[in-house]
Amino acid sequence: MSVRLEDRAIVALSGPEARSFLQGLTTNDVELLSVQKPLYAALLTPQGKILFDFFLFQQGDTVLLDAVSTQREALLKRLSLYRLRAKVDIAPRDDLAVIAGWPGSEWGQSDPRLAAMGSRAICALAEAPPANTAAYHDHRLALGVPEGNDFRQDHIFALDAGLDELHAISFTKGCYVGQELTARMKHRGTARKRLLPVEGTMLTRDGSIVGGDGKSIGEIEAVFGTRGFALVRLDRLAETAGQPLTANGQAVRVIRPTWLALAS
Repeated sequence: MSVRLEDRAIVALSGPEARSFLQGLTTNDVELLSVQKPLYAALLTPQGKILFDFFLFQQGDTVLLDAVSTQREALLKRLSLYRLRAKVDIAPRDDLAVIAGWPGSEWGQSDPRLAAMGSRAICALAEAPPANTAAYHDHRLALGVPEGNDFRQDHIFALDAGLDELHAISFTKGCYVGQELTARMKHRGTARKRLLPVEGTMLTRDGSIVGGDGKSIGEIEAVFGTRGFALVRLDRLAETAGQPLTANGQAVRVIRPTWLALAS
């Protein structure tokens, strides 16, 4: 199944310093980017919290960023703010579309986050398959993969969001915005929260998840019908093992995806 994602938009960076510009800003190693190898990355605050996450694709001498459409204008402004005198042209590309495919799709390259996510590509809008964004989100929610607005802006640390396990962070590339705190959290093991999938019949954003002892273990951050994501304290989750969990008085279930390594 291959679908066009209507909630994604493209930003193009071109010019002789486009790659080095991104290398100094984003969490992943842009030197690894090639036509055959897209990357998943994020732009953080200096304090290490996620502002934007996106995919990077190489197209000739241009780097294309596949980002949440509702965040594109803010992303363009942030990139322009950092550009200063760098020889980089930054522009929206509404003639292009983002394609996701699963399983066994012929479109594009493997999704760099997780093999089970399938494939991802950017193509001309006129050549794109029909849109079915809902089917894509059903697929990623079934795998427990957060993205985009699930993180909210300037709210969640990159490691708490699972961006390490989703291959969005390089710990060998050198400096980028937010690198110092992200590296410190990694090497000291101080990431005590995780953005985990939740299920329940009456989920509401910002709903506190409570254990059987009345103690809050986390907050719901994103809701898609009966599924969503919650930022959960791992120590408190361990303490409530076997206990019923509720949010706004309704039963909820916190899920540990198989791809996410959880420290206790």
